Formats: sequence, structure tokens, C-alpha cells
Amino acid sequence: MKRILRLVIFALVAFVVVKTSTFGWRLWSKSFMNPTEQNNGLAKILKSHVYKLAQEIGDRSVFKIERLDQAAEYITQTLRSFGYNVEFQSYTLFNETVKNMIATKIGVHRPDEIIILAAHYDSCFNPGADDNASAVAGLIELARNMSDKQTNCSIKFIAFVNEEPPFFKTRNMGSRVYTKEARAKGDNICAAVILEMIGYYSDKANSQRYPPLFGLFYPNKGNFIGIIGDFHSRWLVKKISSSFKRQTQFPVESVVTFSFVAGVDFSDHWSFWQEGYPAVMVTDTGFYRNPNYHSSSDTYETLNYESMAEVVRGLSGALIELAK
Repeated sequence: MKRILRLVIFALVAFVVVKTSTFGWRLWSKSFMNPTEQNNGLAKILKSHVYKLAQEIGDRSVFKIERLDQAAEYITQTLRSFGYNVEFQSYTLFNETVKNMIATKIGVHRPDEIIILAAHYDSCFNPGADDNASAVAGLIELARNMSDKQTNCSIKFIAFVNEEPPFFKTRNMGSRVYTKEARAKGDNICAAVILEMIGYYSDKANSQRYPPLFGLFYPNKGNFIGIIGDFHSRWLVKKISSSFKRQTQFPVESVVTFSFVAGVDFSDHWSFWQEGYPAVMVTDTGFYRNPNYHSSSDTYETLNYESMAEVVRGLSGALIELAK
């Protein structure tokens, strides 16, 4: 009887620990409180991109092909305005033509070595401000910043189509189409950095959730940007994280773990992992933080553009270091 009682008590304690560990236990995380005039200007530009995609265009998917095409045209023309030649990787789905857009910056000394910076531009039957207009806005502005800089290796800025359900983790996912072709061609992709939801932040207590047990080691407040990778990509997680910290005091947390942990492979970096390419996801942690995830309330007003601007600034410096 005592043994059974001890097992029951142990099970209850384990349940409580696992349940409470979905919240962050680190209560002393710092907040970013140093916006600059330069960042305020960038914040306005980022907001204008998100407003265009999420508010003016809205729900973007193959099921609303006109809006998806409008988003593709906006991204294409904006990248071309920076001097990039934009290529299309098109394929047919449900009798509609969909496409990835690819803008390439050729490296000076090692042009065959390729870094990917990418984000998906479709949404999941909603305005998709954070998911994923925020990341597309970051992609656009990082491409703008790199347009006049010399790099040793090549950088491909890619807007992927069809990341969202029902295409997620299928052969119809835009990034899956891209990585399979890249592997078949023998492309030397040294690193892929995938932007996935970078616009939602909160300084409220208990605003950040995690998979079970992860909360024991990470912040309680959802005011940081996350850099996530699998064990094969751990060097890239470390490289991006350390470079980011050299550029800004904005809070950043990194995770290297198994791909089966819920949410770890929930974006286009999964497609690169399938082909053995090192890849990381840069994210505000999505549904672990943002209550508007995959809902009609994912609108442009809910995002923090000053924090987004600082994240983009940090990533810009990290990308420059990576490309060297």
C-alpha cells in the first residue's frame, strides 16, 4: 500500500513539474529599452510592409490566388527596386501557378558557397501579420541592407510559397520544392536562416510558454527572439546567436534540440534539414507566445515594430559576419 501511495505521489509531483515547466522559470530576463532614431525609421518601414501584406492584401494562399499573386508582385517589385534580379521557381498546384521568388547577391571570392535567408509569404486563412508578414518584412529590409555590401560568398533571399497547411511538410511546400531541386543540382548551401514570425513581444509575466521541461531553463516573459536548430545545425545556432549579441542588446535565446520537439521544425528550415543542409529558425516562438496565431486577430496592430527593427538590425550584422 505504501509503495502504491509513493508511486501516486511521485506521479502527481512529476505532473505538476511538467505542467508548470511549460511556463518560463527564469524571472530575471531583461527587456529592450533603447530604441534609436534609426530604429524608429526602420520600424515605420517594417510596419508599412506588414500593413501592405496583412491589411491591404490580407489572406494569402493558393485558395485565394489573386491575393497570393498580389503579395508575390509586391515582394518582387520591392526587391527589384534595390537592384536585385528576381527569379521565379514556379510549379502548378490545384491548376494554379504558384512560385518562390529568389533574389541573389553573388559573392566576390566564393560565389559557389551559398547562404539562404528566407521567409514564407503565404498565410493560414487569416491576415497573417505575424505569421508571416513580419518575417517577409524582415527579409525585404535585410535584402535592402545587403544590396550595397560586398560579401565573400553568395546570398539568396527567398520568399517561399505554401508553407502553411494543408501543404506543410509535404512535397507541395515551396521550400521543399526548392531544397529537392537544390540537392539534385548539387548546390553548396552552407547555411540557411529562416525567418518565422518575428513581430510579437510581451513584457508581461507568464507571457512565454514552452514544450514541457524547457521552461525550466528559459525566460518567463516573451520579450526575446529565439534561434532554433537541430544538432546538425548547432554550429549555425551558435554563430548567429553570438553574432547577434555583438550587434545589439536585444534579448536572444538559442535552442539546439531534437526535431521531434513540438514546434522546433514548424517552418521552412524543416525542408533544408530533409536534404542535410544546416538551417536555423529565427522566431518569436509563434503559438508558444502569440495568442493570435492562425486566427483572424493576427493583424498588423498587434505587433511591436520597434522590437522588430532591433531584431532586423541584429540579424543584419550577423548576416554580414556569416557571409564573410
